[in-house]
This record gives sequence, structure tokens and C-alpha cells, in this order.
Amino acid sequence: MNYEKIKNDLITEVRLTKNQAEVFLLVVTKGKMPASQIAKLADLTVDEATEISQKLVELGGFIDMPKTEYEAMHPRFTAVNMYRRMCERENIDFGKNLVVDNIGIALEDVYDDARTKYNKKM
Repeated sequence: MNYEKIKNDLITEVRLTKNQAEVFLLVVTKGKMPASQIAKLADLTVDEATEISQKLVELGGFIDMPKTEYEAMHPRFTAVNMYRRMCERENIDFGKNLVVDNIGIALEDVYDDARTKYNKKM
């Protein structure tokens, strides 16, 4: 899987910032985590990680969790959800976008693997 391509697609198609795309991919691939762990893994301050993660909640990328924990919804749903919200913000007609659909498809297995011990690829 080419994470750089996925990150670039999130930036160009969904219009996330570089840091938002990186934090989104981190949580999708590693699973639910607190802002302190996001900060450590993404080389950010806790305040930066919290701000970015809260923005991802607003953008439809993360589930609103209690305290400072963050979790992504299933990537097939989330990629399209973030794209739909971006279209609404920017007054763009929402329609099928194969690049966005492929983001969800590409992240599906790693998302599942990070959340269950039974789906690990051998």
C-alpha cells in the first residue's frame, strides 16, 4: 500500500492539510488512541494533536469520543463522508469520486487489522 499516494489523495481530493492526513492515516492504521499517543507517533505537541484530531471530528473523519481519545470510522464510509462535507463547505456538487472511493478500499484491510486480532494478514 502506498501511504504517500493515499496521503496526497486525502490532501488533493478531500482537502485535508498534510498534518490532518497524517493523523487520520495514523489512527486508521493503528486504531483508537489518545491525543498524547498521536502526538508522540506523529511528532506533534499534545495541543497540536488535539487540535488536529478535533478538526478531523468536525470534518467527519473521526468519531466524537469522550475525553481526548480519537477513533476513525470505517474508511470506506469516512473517505466519502469527508469528501461530501468538503463539497458542502466549498459549494461543489457532490458526486461519485473514484479516487476517494479507492482511499476507503485501500485502507479497509489495515483498518480491520488494527481493530481485531482475527483479521491479521499472514
